[in-house]
Amino acid sequence: MDTDVLIVGAGPVGLTLALDLGRRGVRCTLIERKETPQRLPKMERCNARSMEIFRRMGLAGRIRAAGLPADVPMDVFIVTSLVEPPLLHLPYPSVAEARKQIAACRDGTLPLEPYQLISQYTLEPLLKSVVDADPNVTVRFGCEFVSFEQDGQSVTAQVSENGRTATSRAQYMAGCDGGASAVRKQLGIALEGDGNIMQLRQALLRCDELFERIPIGKGRHYHVADMQATQLILQDDTRHFTLHSVVEKDEDMAAMFEKTIAMPLPYEMQWVGEWRQNLLLAERYGEGRVFLAGDAVHLVIPTGGLGMNSGVGDAVDLSWKLAATLKGWGGPALLQNYETERRAVGSYNVSASRYATLGRRKWRSQVGSNIRDNTPEGAAARAHVAAIADVEQRKSNEMIGAELGYFYVSPLIASEPGDPPPYDFIEYTPSTLPGVRLPHVWLDDGTAMQDKIGDGYTLLQLGGSATDVSALLKAFASTGAPFTVLDVPDASARDVYGRDLILLRPDMHIVWRGNAAPAEPQRLAAMATGHRSL
Repeated sequence: MDTDVLIVGAGPVGLTLALDLGRRGVRCTLIERKETPQRLPKMERCNARSMEIFRRMGLAGRIRAAGLPADVPMDVFIVTSLVEPPLLHLPYPSVAEARKQIAACRDGTLPLEPYQLISQYTLEPLLKSVVDADPNVTVRFGCEFVSFEQDGQSVTAQVSENGRTATSRAQYMAGCDGGASAVRKQLGIALEGDGNIMQLRQALLRCDELFERIPIGKGRHYHVADMQATQLILQDDTRHFTLHSVVEKDEDMAAMFEKTIAMPLPYEMQWVGEWRQNLLLAERYGEGRVFLAGDAVHLVIPTGGLGMNSGVGDAVDLSWKLAATLKGWGGPALLQNYETERRAVGSYNVSASRYATLGRRKWRSQVGSNIRDNTPEGAAARAHVAAIADVEQRKSNEMIGAELGYFYVSPLIASEPGDPPPYDFIEYTPSTLPGVRLPHVWLDDGTAMQDKIGDGYTLLQLGGSATDVSALLKAFASTGAPFTVLDVPDASARDVYGRDLILLRPDMHIVWRGNAAPAEPQRLAAMATGHRSL
């Protein structure tokens, strides 16, 4: 066996999977057909949940140091140009301001980490540098996946490297190779939903003076009220920008940039490419010993920032389940329910992206040819668009419910009477319902509860509870799974969490909760570790 897990594709999702597997002691090989990480504009924002995940990997500080400075506002503008009064200005806190809000919050409604603007072409090399330093991970750029075969014990992949074809044999394989996934195509798995909804061009431009010269205010998104769906997005160094617009030719993007900034500033257009809006979900997330993650299984419109961030969630869910299975304590239901858990979240995020996109289309549909006229009619047209956008544009920028509120319903999670709550894209209500992420709370000593949670299963014993949990400890010991009992006497944490006992799994999602020890600890341990249903 050449490796335990072969990962195809070294974008943010494949890199995150390799990182988490490596730190869990799993040997993996990461292959990528490109020779080096590419400086291409794609995602530019790690959301709050992704930053919590990267914090658990010890990377949040490094990502923030490489990203947009903490004092830069995250405001969103709807404009006719960058020098005319904006139709709408939606203020959003900088990372520094968001951290102050989080530090003062004691009710679990905010994440432990705020978002971070970081361009994908900055994030990928950073993650690669960490992977390169992990002895458990072998990184092979310039190595292209060709095909694979699998049986009940392994996966054998054909790869092309330096003009030669070779084989790589692994116990499992993960296709993190994007929307055109060759792994998914060989599995014969179709994408369902709406494809090629709109075709736009995107340009990466460098304009060193622009950010400091914008007279209408600093922000990260400038949506132009025009007929071409034009949008200017700040990148992490404040010298680069991406421009999206519906134009006929690549060279038209330069004219559109000049029209948008409306200032005679020197700039360089470094790259132009086409992209299509899609709302697609794979019918399956893998087959046998081959799994899929990221854009290989869900393609969303960037509205709401749920694409790469959904993929990071896929990666950490798949990682701990692979590690548990390879180490021998994970039962067969763990990997069997990767698709059950993550495909539901993928479907939810496709719906959230559609919801946000329809909101943006609604205000854009009201833009007429008189939007820039210096007349009473033009002023009325701008006011009309602004009023609609003040409701509809927020759907793209205020989706904390989608980021923090998703939950799993599967045979690995204890069920409680009644129906699970409906998904809410906008509002996040902290809960300890089995299946949800553990809400962030500060403890009395100023530390964060999430920072106390290890990489195995954790039983929180809250509010000074003296419940005898020795039977559950013994039950988990019999599975071989790592298990820790964490005594948290703080009354404030017990008040937020609402139970004396909370059982967490390695991804910090809640398996079970109660005010007394579980009646059948062996069955609970078997269920949580994938050996049987409760």
